[in-house]
This record gives sequence, C-alpha cells and structure tokens, in this order.
Amino acid sequence: MKLFYLLSFFLLLSLQAAQLKIVAKSFEGDEKRGITVFRGNVKITKESDQLNADVVTVYTDAKRKPTKYEAQGKVSFFIEAENNATYRGSAERAIFIPSKKEYHFYTNVHIEQINEKKEINGEEVVVSTVEGRARAKGGDQTPVIMTFEIDEGEEKK
Repeated sequence: MKLFYLLSFFLLLSLQAAQLKIVAKSFEGDEKRGITVFRGNVKITKESDQLNADVVTVYTDAKRKPTKYEAQGKVSFFIEAENNATYRGSAERAIFIPSKKEYHFYTNVHIEQINEKKEINGEEVVVSTVEGRARAKGGDQTPVIMTFEIDEGEEKK
C-alpha cells in the first residue's frame, strides 16, 4: 500500500505544470491523513527552484494535490519569482504554500535577493514569488537587518 501511495503521489506531482523532484534517504506516507514525510538530506527541485533540508513534510488535499510543504533543519534554498527576482538563503524552518506561491522562513533567516544585491536577516521572513515582495520580523533580542546598495547618481563636483 505504501508503494501505491508513493507512486500515486509522484504521478500527481508529475501532472503539474513543472516536474517536482524529491530526493531523500527515506520517506513515510499516510494516505488517509494526506501527509508524506521525507527524511535525510532532502533535496527538492522544481524548474530552477531548489529547497534543501533535513526533513520535509508534504501535506496534500483529498485529491492528493500538495497544499503545503514544511522543511525543517538546515534549510537552504534558491527561488526565482515571477518578476525575475532571484533569492537564495537559509533558515531553520521553511513553509511553502503552493496556492499562494509564498514562502515563509523562520529562525536565523538569511536571504539574498541576488539581482538587486539586497540582504535580509531576521527571525521571520515571507517572500511572495508572484508579487516579488518580501516582509520580515525580528525577534525579541534581534532586529531585522536589511542591507542594500543605493545609487547616489552623479558624483558631486
């Protein structure tokens, strides 16, 4: 039955617009609860987007369509937004909501927006790949830090 669930899960994922590939040391699926857990050096790729973590849990609806991906432990990522913004970074926990194309990163978050040369450090950062927007929060003891380059225009004479 586990093999059937795994095959059904991957068949459904392959029917989406882009191919999703998950590589891990092990997986465990629960069809009734709609939860599949991948453990051990998990690597997820979809087009140019990449997500790596120690553990990734995939939540699916009754039609086995993914509704949420939750990554934990040594999370690293590379994301291309629909407005051509590119992000890479790390966190201790990440959640991806496919219906909103939105990533939520938690704890020791470091994100670089590569093409804009911006960096965000915080305890909670949300990136919307549809709108190309980001928002961040600091923790009780740590502020949000944003670093970016500004063009001062022509030099003063």
